[in-house]
Amino acid sequence: EENMTVTEDFSRVENTYQMEAEVCIIFSDFGKMQNLCNLLIEKLGTSVTISPPHFYHTPEAIDTLRRQVCVTAVGNTRRKAQEVCGLFGQALGKPLLIKEEETKEWGGHIDSHLSHSADSQTLQERIQNATAYASCRVFAVFEIKGKENRRNKLL
Repeated sequence: EENMTVTEDFSRVENTYQMEAEVCIIFSDFGKMQNLCNLLIEKLGTSVTISPPHFYHTPEAIDTLRRQVCVTAVGNTRRKAQEVCGLFGQALGKPLLIKEEETKEWGGHIDSHLSHSADSQTLQERIQNATAYASCRVFAVFEIKGKENRRNKLL
């Protein structure tokens, strides 16, 4: 309920009363939004008008994206270092230094309330323009251990 506002307007037209309601809902799940819109259109027909969605990212969602990108970059770096160590018969040890060198973000900043061309965009174009991307470059130093011969361990 904290993500929904309802505005109602009652008016009298001749001998009848008319009620108009505007319901604004903030969704975090695109599929649920589509399902609800389809249900409203199915049940209420032409008496309902559904405005095009306005897409945006919360600061928390962008922060989560930044963290996920950095963690993925560190994981990729570790896997590559393990492969290189394997080529030289070495074993990768613990990380000695991990430093985030560069983070880039793009997209996801289109505000359809401010953009006049947003009304002429298809839903797919609006989603594409609202999609946020991020990349992260990390520098990592790992300990390298020589593989000991198994036969020596058994003796």
